[in-house]
This record gives sequence, C-alpha cells and structure tokens, in this order.
Amino acid sequence: MDFLESLKMAIKTLTASKLRSGLTMLGIIIGNASVITMVGVGEGAQRYVSEQIEGLGPNVLFVVPGSQETQRATFNVPKTLVLADAEAIAEQVASVSQVAPEYNDRGLITRGNRTSNATIVGTTSGFLSVRNFEMQQGRFFSPLDMRRSNPVVVLGPDLAERLMDNRDPIGQQIRIKNVSFQVIGVLDEKGSNLGLNYDDAVIVPITTMSNRLVGRTSPYGVELTYISISVDDEDQMEAAEFQISNLLRLRHKIVGEDDFTVNSQQDLLEITGTITGALTIMLAAIAGISLLVGGIGIMNIMLVSVRERTQEIGLRKAIGASQQDILLQFMIEAVILAASGGVIGTAVGVGGALLIGVVTPFQPGISIAAVGVAVVVSGGIGLFFGVVPARQAAKLDPIVALRSA
Repeated sequence: MDFLESLKMAIKTLTASKLRSGLTMLGIIIGNASVITMVGVGEGAQRYVSEQIEGLGPNVLFVVPGSQETQRATFNVPKTLVLADAEAIAEQVASVSQVAPEYNDRGLITRGNRTSNATIVGTTSGFLSVRNFEMQQGRFFSPLDMRRSNPVVVLGPDLAERLMDNRDPIGQQIRIKNVSFQVIGVLDEKGSNLGLNYDDAVIVPITTMSNRLVGRTSPYGVELTYISISVDDEDQMEAAEFQISNLLRLRHKIVGEDDFTVNSQQDLLEITGTITGALTIMLAAIAGISLLVGGIGIMNIMLVSVRERTQEIGLRKAIGASQQDILLQFMIEAVILAASGGVIGTAVGVGGALLIGVVTPFQPGISIAAVGVAVVVSGGIGLFFGVVPARQAAKLDPIVALRSA
C-alpha cells in the first residue's frame, strides 16, 4: 500500500468520527492558540514599553534616589534627592541643557461638586522640553511662578475633561487638598510615561507644592521623586552621566555605595527588554504545556481507536497488509489530527492577538517564527505521541485480532 492510499484511508477514517476527531484536536488547538497569542502579546508589551521610554524625550538621563541594590531590596526608597541637587546639576554640568526635577503625590482635586483622586506632579518650567510634552491650550508655568510659589496648575487632558464639564478650563479655580489653585493650561494628550499617566494628573510648580501642599518631607530640602535631565548631544551622554554622578557624590559626601542611580534611555530599554523578553518566554512555556496535554490526548484516543478497530486491523493484515502499512496509517492519522489542530489553533491565536490589539493599548506582533514553530511542534507532537498506538496496532496478530472481534 502506497503513501497516498494510506493518506486517503486515514482521512476517511477521521471524517467518519467527526466529533471524536474534533475533541481530539481541541488540546492542540488551544495549545497553538495560546502560544501564538502569548508570544504576540509579549512582543506587543515589549514594543509598547519601548515606545513609552523613547517618548520620554531625546537624550534624557534619569536620576532616582537609592542605589540599584536598595531599590531591589525595599519599597521604602530613601529620600536622598532634593531640589538643590537638581539646581546644582543645571548650573555645574556643562553638557546638560535642561533639568526637570519631579515630586509625585496623590490627592483630592475638586471643582464645585466634582471631585477626583489624581496624581499631583510638582516640577519646574523645564518639564515640557525635557520630557517632550506639548501644550494643548494655555501656558506652562514660568520661572517667575516658581520663585513666587504661585498657586497655578496645568491639567492633564483627561482630568480637565472630568473636572470642567465642557467649560474652558483656563482661568478656572480648582482645589487641591483644600488649597485653591488657578488653571493656566492643559497638556496635550500623551499617555503613560514611567508608569505615570500624565493625562490624568495635575502639575504644579514644585516650590508651590512644597510650600503649600506637602511641606518638607526630607531634612535636606525639597524632596524629589526623580530628576529628568536633557543632554545637549547624544555623544555627550556618557560624559554627562559621569559628571552628574561625581557631582552628587561630592554633594552627598559619599565614600561608599551611592545613594542614587543614574539611568539613560538605553539602560531603561535594556532593563525592560530583558524583563518583557523573560515574561514572553515564560508565558509561551506555560501555554506550551497545553500542547503536551493535547499530544497525550491524541495518544489516548488513538489507543482507544486501536482497540475499537481490532477487527479491521486483523482483516487488513489477513488480506496482505504489512506491519509497515498499519503503522503508516495510524501515524498519518495522528499527524493529521495534530497538524489540523495546529493550523486551526494558529488561526485562533492570530485572531486572539488581533483582538487584544483592539481592546488594549498593546499592538501584538504576529511572529512568523512563532507560527512556524507552533505548527511544526504540533505536527511533531502528533508524530511522537502516535508512535505507541501505531506500533501496538502494527503488532496485532491477525488471527488473534479476528478471533477477538
């Protein structure tokens, strides 16, 4: 019996029991769909995070309080950065063009009978240029607002929409922690940066925030959450990082471990790429377990099929079919089940990834490599798990098979 005839017979046998064949393929379908969807989501997450970091602004360095070891070991980050550090960097590091220190807090924002719990960002007039933000309307606060600690605010577009009820926000009065502020501008929509959604935040001069809202939370001055620094030229990034580190060591009188960390965009991209890559592999491995389960299901069904088709096997061997013919037919059936499940699962996985791209900010990538590997692996699983039942069928004695039928 040639291969084509064995293929036709295998297809006829599988289509004769459509429900059983469909249920047998279900494990492979779920496995393939899970692998492709999870890999796509992982790639989408990696791309999304990279875009967020690149959107922070060109040639930007970030200084955060605490060493890398301290940040990993505790959630209580030490209060080691203050506004005077940011001012010293702006004045003494020649390669730095702009500095934007930030202190982040949360509080109730009210206007009339409307209330919202939002992020409060205290920063300086260099925020727009360093962080690559644009104004939708109005203006950003000026150095004069900083020096006078003026009670002025700039709203994120989402927060402005919730509070203002379609009114022009410019000139309106809002209250932050029961302190009155005047709205002077609204940021253009941008989304989350470094885990903070500025579209749903209120931005105030950092001096105003310190004097009127939070007070001094550090014994060394106005506490900062981190400092964003724009460097004149990409070629000067390493030099600027070195100079900033040395300046802060001198200011903090450090002789041992640094109490701060300086990161560049590239550092953040490498860190997030490593994390999201590891998560993608983990998700794909977890989803791949269902492929193994699907393979075991194929073996179980094929073993049952051997028992049910004992008479057929005995009859075929009695009229001249060899062990290789019987082995080939059962192997083909197992591979067809697994490969068909792989193709259907691939279609479901691609559809699932596209659906996730519609309902989430991620844009999942359809990895051709993942699709190819999933289909090949599913076919290989059918071949692997089909060996035992196929060999069992091929070794049946025709006389015993016919007698037991």
